Amino acid sequence: MASHRKPPQHRRSGSRARALLTAVLAGAAASAGLDGVGHAAPKPTPEQVREEVDKLYREAEAATEKYNGAKEKTEAAERRVDKLQDEAARRTEELNTAREALGSAAAAQYRSGNGLGPAMQLALSSDPDRFLRDAGLAERAGALQATEIASVARQIRELDEVRQEARTELEELEVQQERAQRHKKTVTGKLAEARRLLSRLTAEERARLAAESGGGSAEAPPARPGGTGGAKSSSGKISAPNSRASAAVSYAQRKLGSPYVWGATGPNAFDCSGLVQAAYRSAGVSLPRTTYAQIGAGQRVSRSQLRPGDLVFFYPGVTHVGMYIGDGKMIHAPNPSAPVRVAPVDEMPFAGATRVV
Repeated sequence: MASHRKPPQHRRSGSRARALLTAVLAGAAASAGLDGVGHAAPKPTPEQVREEVDKLYREAEAATEKYNGAKEKTEAAERRVDKLQDEAARRTEELNTAREALGSAAAAQYRSGNGLGPAMQLALSSDPDRFLRDAGLAERAGALQATEIASVARQIRELDEVRQEARTELEELEVQQERAQRHKKTVTGKLAEARRLLSRLTAEERARLAAESGGGSAEAPPARPGGTGGAKSSSGKISAPNSRASAAVSYAQRKLGSPYVWGATGPNAFDCSGLVQAAYRSAGVSLPRTTYAQIGAGQRVSRSQLRPGDLVFFYPGVTHVGMYIGDGKMIHAPNPSAPVRVAPVDEMPFAGATRVV
């Protein structure tokens, strides 16, 4: 009789193990995209990139205005420190001259045999400043010496006050410098992130977004005879209400096409507040450096009252500014992707307007 033996158990076990391993590897490959089907995050659309880049530009512009404010305060503190240091040096020289005169008088008094009067004590004192601050010194000195010594004591007190004021200003200077550096870091970080996003687009997509960014055109608007509220005259010049507003508008027109550079105030590159500041500076009008200070630098006007030369502000934090030129348009420096250009006032959330002159 033929023998009926079972197949070896280890062979069947090996087959099942191999099948299980194959299934696991196939599943792992599918999960990891090794089967040729990728699962990477989808590339953002140009519109998504534009929205995110615009958001980064707005955040960078807000930080830029804070940087501009800190830088303006830094420069003012530097001027005050320089002035105080010059004053301290002048007062020190005057004090040394007065001390030498007292020393000469003291030496003459000693030679005359009158002993060590207050002037001589001053000359020999190891701490002349403390000696001179003695409230009873003037009473112990002769009338003439009392006047001279009191004058020197007053100079010492005034010099101390100047030096203390200079120390306070130096502390403020350090605070503003640190604040400016912090805002600068924020700006550069936001702009770097915007550049990174834009680099994911094709050259054609970037060019299209650049043309659309900031709205409007880098060209001046065409003449519109018979228009209202600052339309160009037949000569091509925008009609402004007074000579200084006209000069500021003309300056802004000449800067059409200039690049946007954060923190810049011209003459060849600008940020938004730098452009309007430079324009009015050319007309002999001094404006603050930041948007949130510029909005309070003149008479507030409603949107319906706008005239060429008025400053128009945007966004809830008043972080952007342009110069109205009539017909619902303005000249502004939009952001790093667009040059100084003409754009509609209604392309951004309106926050207010100011008439400077």
